[in-house]
Amino acid sequence: MRVVIAEDNVLLSSGVELLLAAKGIEVPEVAADGPGFVAAVRRHRPDVTIVDVRLPPTFRDEGIRAALEARRASPGLPILVLSQYVERVYARELLADGGGAVGYLLKDRVARVSEFVAALRTVAAGGTVMDPEVVAQLMSGRERRIDALTAREREVLTLMAQGRDNTDIGARLTITGSAVHKHIGNIFTKLGLPPEEGGHRRVLAVLAFLGSER
Repeated sequence: MRVVIAEDNVLLSSGVELLLAAKGIEVPEVAADGPGFVAAVRRHRPDVTIVDVRLPPTFRDEGIRAALEARRASPGLPILVLSQYVERVYARELLADGGGAVGYLLKDRVARVSEFVAALRTVAAGGTVMDPEVVAQLMSGRERRIDALTAREREVLTLMAQGRDNTDIGARLTITGSAVHKHIGNIFTKLGLPPEEGGHRRVLAVLAFLGSER
């Protein structure tokens, strides 16, 4: 697996490179700014990318805007956002394009290398991985859209947004598979969304709906 990284902090990017190398993952290039990242993606056509939200020159949202530009140029480009911040508007846009292969993790909440690498592989394979705190912030201010959901349905929705499948959701909440299926059906009914097959498409549909009025 080949990974292009967009990160201006040399110590952090070097550390990530070493960790990935230990897992047999190649990093052909690390870009320190948005334009450099987009160019690197074009040069190397990586299997997955890791992008920080805040890059030079203003350290605001250059990274995630560059990720969106790269994804428009290479539809379906797998992108794992790894940042200290949640940039709501662009995060919703990234999640709402329907392409899957998206992750958003917060740096200070990545506790284990194995979990980080697993998340990276999930995104590279077309899956969706979301930090629960990111999910909470994306939903913040839009409670009236989901106020019809029960507490259990909210728990199921959050786990769906983390990329969990029905079996995993059932195990984590100690409920049966049929109960999970029923909760998911109720979620889509209450949100006015069709219960499509495919966990990641459903996650993207839910998040796209929550972010539909940017």
